[in-house]
Amino acid sequence: MCGMISQISPKWQGRFNRFLALTAFSSAMLVGTAGINSATAQTVMPVSADAIHTAGHAGPTPAWIAFCAQMPNECAYDMSEPATIVLDPATWKAIVEINERVNDTIIPVTDQDHWGVADRWDYPDDGLGDCEDIQLLKRRLLTEAGLPHRALRMTVVIDELGAGHAVLMARTDRGDFILDNKRKAVLPWQETGYRYVKREGSDNAAWVWLGNLSAPIMTATK
Repeated sequence: MCGMISQISPKWQGRFNRFLALTAFSSAMLVGTAGINSATAQTVMPVSADAIHTAGHAGPTPAWIAFCAQMPNECAYDMSEPATIVLDPATWKAIVEINERVNDTIIPVTDQDHWGVADRWDYPDDGLGDCEDIQLLKRRLLTEAGLPHRALRMTVVIDELGAGHAVLMARTDRGDFILDNKRKAVLPWQETGYRYVKREGSDNAAWVWLGNLSAPIMTATK
């Protein structure tokens, strides 16, 4: 799913220390957004981005189906939640902080090296994970901080290498923004350079097709 990502050598080096750091970070996020502060976070509210349009139904990946069978609550949807996030300075700060901190905390490693399988969606609770694991953790922390789960959608794209990749789409009243483990910055979807294949739907458990829509601008890693 994640294409070419870095591996660690030896494979488990630093695992325990990373796990402790992750646990401390997760606990800190439970206090909400009020205490979030980062010197390197994007502190300026973004200008409005476009909302990406859907183009019909799509099937989820087999690994997503297996993940939902193990953790059905993580794949549930609540129609009483808002479908978009009302973006204000505190909420934007929470989004960019969590994106950066998780990227800095989790060691990227392929599912094959980690679990011995080609594709597995899971939480990186041991401090190791690939793209979808990292985005799932970001969503868990954002929902713990009070953001609506329904507005945080797992999304499959084709990256700059032509490989499958998973990102987290934050659907907001200012448009759709992408949390990614390949860059620190949270970007409007159209500034990522990715081709957008499909994402979780906002109105039911089905996934929706994004039509292989290409983002017109390729932004370097920030």
